[in-house]
Amino acid sequence: MKVLFIGGTRFIGPHAVKRMVDLGHEVAVFNRGQSSPAGSLPDGIASIRGERARLGEYREAFRRFAPDVVVDLFPYSETDARVLMETFAGITGRVVAISSCDVYRAFGRVNRIESGPPEEGLLTEESPLCETRYPLQGAGGDRSDYDKVLVERAVMGHGSLPATVLRLPMVYGPGDYQHRLYPYLQQMRDGRPVILMEEGFASWRWSRAYVEDIAEAISLAALNERAAGQIYHVAEETGLPIIEWVERIAAAAGWKGRIVTAPAAELPAHLLLDIETRQHVHLDTSKIRRELGYAERFSTQEAMRRTIEWESANPPENAGRMTDYQAEDEWLARFA
Repeated sequence: MKVLFIGGTRFIGPHAVKRMVDLGHEVAVFNRGQSSPAGSLPDGIASIRGERARLGEYREAFRRFAPDVVVDLFPYSETDARVLMETFAGITGRVVAISSCDVYRAFGRVNRIESGPPEEGLLTEESPLCETRYPLQGAGGDRSDYDKVLVERAVMGHGSLPATVLRLPMVYGPGDYQHRLYPYLQQMRDGRPVILMEEGFASWRWSRAYVEDIAEAISLAALNERAAGQIYHVAEETGLPIIEWVERIAAAAGWKGRIVTAPAAELPAHLLLDIETRQHVHLDTSKIRRELGYAERFSTQEAMRRTIEWESANPPENAGRMTDYQAEDEWLARFA
């Protein structure tokens, strides 16, 4: 098949492109030509350079490549999604759009933009969606029009071009420019005997997935016609509490210290997050496993090993400002 990726040079993209090439498919990437932090894209792929904001202007270049499937790695806004579908109608057979578990009302409750009591149990693809529009408005940066609910409606509601939506969890692995794992790894590498954690946060469940397994899910969704018109979750089957997630990091890093939890009122301010930890975000992934045969390609041990290796070699620029050991040592002297 011929597969066109929109994006492809940041985190998930290079892994997804490589997986498709490894499977023997012809791949083109549309982006600004910037290099990937996870490494160069594979040799032999076609490159169409341009600006996402002017996607429609490249319609003839897309027509010449004639993709069977288009994978949009980050449709950010309703406008992005509408232009995407308008541009590729009549050119491709299907679109795969990458979305997020932040579409759910439950996630809105985590971030305190949705009211109501916590929802119990696993989230399915039919769980209630967030009713508050533009969830990042006012958060700073150019994110005021971000809304994955509107993206999904525009993509799935197109009259003539079929689509598939993949809702992703927290993704970790080589190339993670958000360095979600690093704050804990840094403390372990610095030889800290104790990692402090607010007790509510320690018990909070949030689904995760390793980036190369996400790439596998993208390839299955792109190559399987059965996925047309469907929405799928991609995540590990077990949504670990944060404390067990950190214990998994510790086991892979060989750290022998302790994790100590305490009430929020007792802890230093830098350890507190303004989220509703009674609301878990645990995704049911049975649909994609049943319908598309999805299964993780990497064990949790291998995924963590690869992630730690990359994070150790590519620490964030602000690594030295991610902790406050003095405040934590003072707390330990008083309470431990």
